[in-house]
Amino acid sequence: MGTRPQIIKSAHLINELANNRNVNLQIVHTGQHFDYEMSKVFFEELLIPDPNYNLNVGAGSHSYQIAETIQKLAKVLPELKPHVVLVPGDTNSALAAALSAIKGGVHVAHFESGARCYDMSMAEEINRRIVDHISFMLFAVSENCVENLKKESVLGKIFLTGDTMYDVFLREHAGIQNSKIIDKTNVKDEYCVLTLHRAENVDNVRKFKDILTTVNKVMNQKVIFPIHPRTKSVLNKSMLNFGNIITIDPLPYHDMMRLIQGSSFVLTDSGGLQKEALWCKTPCITLRERTEWVETINLGVNFIAGTTDKNISVAIQKLLENYSEIKKRFNKIENPYGDGNASKKITNFLLEAGRL
Repeated sequence: MGTRPQIIKSAHLINELANNRNVNLQIVHTGQHFDYEMSKVFFEELLIPDPNYNLNVGAGSHSYQIAETIQKLAKVLPELKPHVVLVPGDTNSALAAALSAIKGGVHVAHFESGARCYDMSMAEEINRRIVDHISFMLFAVSENCVENLKKESVLGKIFLTGDTMYDVFLREHAGIQNSKIIDKTNVKDEYCVLTLHRAENVDNVRKFKDILTTVNKVMNQKVIFPIHPRTKSVLNKSMLNFGNIITIDPLPYHDMMRLIQGSSFVLTDSGGLQKEALWCKTPCITLRERTEWVETINLGVNFIAGTTDKNISVAIQKLLENYSEIKKRFNKIENPYGDGNASKKITNFLLEAGRL
């Protein structure tokens, strides 16, 4: 693993594996995310053991990160001699690890398998498709993900486990409720949360500015924007400034979940945050043309807006006009992403397969 979302979604599974006497767990951090706020803080907060290896790959183009990770894993994996390489999600780290393992004759197990948005312009869509088709065990978070894998006739064995991110959300309930982040932000009235980090939204300065301008114009409440270091660099270079949008540093897990819980709604281009908003019972507007988490759309609590001025404005206005009705939907929702025991199920499936 090597990124913020990978660390979070792996946290409970790592502890489940580490506490099993039949498992010799080795953690390899690729270093794709290397800032304290995007990496180390989550190891500390979620009580994850320190990595056995840190490849220190760092920032760079997709090709650089994948190639560098493969080259460095080519030295690490023969030393570890693993029975299985377990990779989470859809990052460059996941793809590089899966390719390194399969080329080295080691089985790959992929958790969060089967997610599809059918947008091949997204690097994550390419990554997860490749990883799924070279994995021998595929751990899917929902029935929809299982169906996606069946349609593609993947060669590996499919298991419906639920979402390890939901395991973490449930386990960290007390820490989330004890967070003081809302007091620290000093926002007294209603607010919403914004996150933007995808290259297609932030690398194009004009598009980035248009999104922020629209949000700033339409909102009649403050917008708290925990800003990814990469995004902050673009913001600083462009000298953009918006009155209703308050930028803050990236947040630890407990603070971020508490901020979402207390917000009116979320605006995001993140994948994981769409599910986390569901669990926090907070409506979500997705600033993308498609989503892999269609369950949240079908439940009527997440709304695709795209990134144009008109569509974002319409989505916000519709959400606000129907806000009470949308909030009531959360009371009837059955979580489509499992029962909070995904980590235990994955561990048991691996042990039953004789791979640990």
